[in-house]
Amino acid sequence: MKVAVTAWRFSTEGLGQDLAAQGEVAEAMGFDSFWLPENHFTGPAAIPSPLMLLAAIASRTSRIRLGSTSYLLPIRNPILAAEEVAVLDRLSGGRVILGIGRGFADAMFKTFDIPTKEKRKRFKENLSRMIDAWEGKAIAQHDDNDIFLSPLPVQRPHPPLWVAAFGPLAIKQAGSLGLPYIASPVESMESLASNISAHREHVSEAGHDAIETVPIMRTVFITENARLEADVRSALEKESASQFRDQSTELDRWAIVGDPVKVKDLLSEYQEQLGLNYLIARGRIQGVEDTDQVRSHEMLMSLADSIS
Repeated sequence: MKVAVTAWRFSTEGLGQDLAAQGEVAEAMGFDSFWLPENHFTGPAAIPSPLMLLAAIASRTSRIRLGSTSYLLPIRNPILAAEEVAVLDRLSGGRVILGIGRGFADAMFKTFDIPTKEKRKRFKENLSRMIDAWEGKAIAQHDDNDIFLSPLPVQRPHPPLWVAAFGPLAIKQAGSLGLPYIASPVESMESLASNISAHREHVSEAGHDAIETVPIMRTVFITENARLEADVRSALEKESASQFRDQSTELDRWAIVGDPVKVKDLLSEYQEQLGLNYLIARGRIQGVEDTDQVRSHEMLMSLADSIS
């Protein structure tokens, strides 16, 4: 099992430098990849340009892969997006994992003047144009001359593509494309099992080979301090109630929190029941000190070899 990590701290000032420093720490700890989300108009937490920030991290690291949990295709020009991904892949020496998505916030689509009902259509059409461009096909013609994308990505024909999906239609679309999907980090074990099974069926029905990569994003916090664990649980319960759509989900059904023995057992359960082979550990827990979060990640990496 490979283990990745999301950014665990965001700040409004010096964001690029702060994230690059976290990328360096994650690389030193041995994580396989470092991930950033995309979100718009959310105040200090906004990350409207994840590829630009991943470029900052690429400049301070050499091995760790760089992932976007949901690079939103419906709001972008597909050729410009293909260029930017290719540039980041070149800049990083071929370390990009491109998680792509449609988005769900009506306010965002309204601001970008895109009808919400067209998001899946635009996602599919834009992705198709991007793949054609990466594969070296002509993307336009001018004065009877074909125009091609340049530069092309280091990873040929393109970086790995994973689809952020929430809901039956999105999961069907990901499976029909033959791509791995990244589930919401707050789906329960039961929901994940059902969705992963449905995704595999859609992959098969579309005539694609079975997908080997099963990425699962989970909030993970490991500690042997009972008081700190209680504080983390309280913070996550408040976050779930205020931010996530599934507010009825109990903490232990969507987060992995506890001492090393408990966490190891839970991860083994995820492997056995869901086929997990790529864990994306989500941090950024309200009120948790940076040193405690880093210590949790260190313990996770210590467990990784024993549960592979």
